[in-house]
Amino acid sequence: MPSPLPARNGVGATRLHVPLRGEWPTIADYMVERFFHLDAEQLLARFDDGEIVARDGSAVRRDTPLGAEEFVWYYREPPVETDIPFEIDVLHEDRDLVVIDKPHFLPSTPGGKYLQSSALVRLRRLLGNDELTPIHRLDRATAGLLMFSARPETRGAYQLLLQNRRVEKVYEAVSARPDDLPRFPLVYRNHIVKERGHVCVRVDAEKEPNSETLIELLSADDRVVHTLLRPHTGKMHQLRVHLAALGMGILNDGFYPLLLPETPDDFARPLQLLARELRFVDPLSGAEREFRTRRTLAFAPTASPGAGDTKAVAVRGVIH
Repeated sequence: MPSPLPARNGVGATRLHVPLRGEWPTIADYMVERFFHLDAEQLLARFDDGEIVARDGSAVRRDTPLGAEEFVWYYREPPVETDIPFEIDVLHEDRDLVVIDKPHFLPSTPGGKYLQSSALVRLRRLLGNDELTPIHRLDRATAGLLMFSARPETRGAYQLLLQNRRVEKVYEAVSARPDDLPRFPLVYRNHIVKERGHVCVRVDAEKEPNSETLIELLSADDRVVHTLLRPHTGKMHQLRVHLAALGMGILNDGFYPLLLPETPDDFARPLQLLARELRFVDPLSGAEREFRTRRTLAFAPTASPGAGDTKAVAVRGVIH
């Protein structure tokens, strides 16, 4: 459903679904209750100023009755944002596709307390293109390759690549070394469940696996393990969950294996997870595409002779 409002400073308008019936006499009454944490008079003033609109772009007034509109659009009030002092790096740009190297700590899209400090908004402003839309997402804590559609006419073709698992993704991670190092390479599978209202996913050991990752060893020392990760599926937090289940929680991960209290970002301690490579056949030109990050993981060890030997003799294992 297209927005009747253009993007403003790189941020698109927010669409809100309004119930067609209920206990609220007006749409404004519903929104005042829905957004109870906001000042009611300031919210009503936005109705008076024509800042909340219907699908045709006409203003929704404070006396517009409930049921008159099913959707309304408005601009979010920008929060006071903490500056994220890292820049995006544009690796590729053409008429249809943009690929960037996202830094740690920068969210892919606006949300919560981040609007201007998001990869999407920064990229829209940098390239002057408000039609840019992410084709996939990276966690805020994860750095590396992120693809954007540059125009809606060809967006669906790239989105289908992801839906049909025709994009090869490769990641790197640095983890604390466990007492018993697994035998690499190995395939890890389990069943991941995302429950509403929970920031972490849950593993259901009773169900058939719905997530799968091939894990290979790059290097290791007596403190950390550097692995290459090839996910076959794309469940939320999949790589973080799989490594944590192997006793190799990713360094500086505040979610797995244990959810830690929220603290301000420590820019000196980024999550040691990097989206390293993307490969696919372009759905428009048929050309083979390959992109690789320019970033590295700060805590990665130097390659050790033992790591190469382990990778050479290991037999792929399957762990449920």
